[in-house]
Amino acid sequence: MRPLLYKEFNNVTLSSPVFTEEWKADVVKFLDALVSSCVVVPCSFTHPRGPLPTSRLRGIWHRSTNHKEYIYNEDNTLIVDSFRGRTKLLGALGQNNCTLEIIDIKDHDNGPFCFRIELAKTSTDTSTTDKFSFVEQCVEFRMLTDPPKPILNHANTAIQDHPYTVTCSVTHTCPSHVPKLTWNKGTADMATEIRREVQRGLWEVQSILTFIPEEKDDHTDVTCTAAFHGKPESSETMTLYVKRAENYNHIIIPTAVGIGTAVLFGVFCILMVKKYKKRIAELQNQEGSMLNRLSRLSRR
Repeated sequence: MRPLLYKEFNNVTLSSPVFTEEWKADVVKFLDALVSSCVVVPCSFTHPRGPLPTSRLRGIWHRSTNHKEYIYNEDNTLIVDSFRGRTKLLGALGQNNCTLEIIDIKDHDNGPFCFRIELAKTSTDTSTTDKFSFVEQCVEFRMLTDPPKPILNHANTAIQDHPYTVTCSVTHTCPSHVPKLTWNKGTADMATEIRREVQRGLWEVQSILTFIPEEKDDHTDVTCTAAFHGKPESSETMTLYVKRAENYNHIIIPTAVGIGTAVLFGVFCILMVKKYKKRIAELQNQEGSMLNRLSRLSRR
């Protein structure tokens, strides 16, 4: 579908839409917004004038129902009171980036909000000849009064004195102020943090905790807490079950003692057999000598 744009001449908005393939905006249409926290709206655009510096571009965000009700304008005095000081552009307009950040979200900030681009004649002449509002590429917020809860991934049972890992993850829509994940167990250097974009407009932060459970840790709680910008918090808890490490000493030691005793007894028996064989041989020799003497006497 071609984008529906409204072009202005001398501050008069034409009622008929202008259809073009050259002016385009790509805005995430639906985002979750956590009340009292923040939200980032990914936005990009193109225009037919070729590469222009940021100084020749004016980026504006306004309500879809009133293109003069600015929620963001580089001239702070033109922003409506309810949004003044709460919005800013995160991207550079010269790089076709119109990403918007809103902080201190109110429960009535649901929108829809649309982006408009204005092209100045020169870097010093701020008057604009082309003004386009992308009224079909607007964003609307689903207001969240409670923060998302973290999700814990872990093995069912830990083994005593062996490394054990628990992963805590939570999704968010404000990468400029990433939620902080903390644990009630271990120290900060035991955890590794990973950040990633799940899809356009949705991000995830993970904390991977690895520690060595002891016997005393059995049936204790492991809690991960997510602190969002603006102070909303949520947490998730698991119960840790620690299995004792297998100890085979009660089998190995008696077995080793038995084998050692059997070896010693076998050596003793061999020595005794050799000794008695030698003694028997000596007696047999003595008996043979006596018979020989008796035989010689009987001949006489």
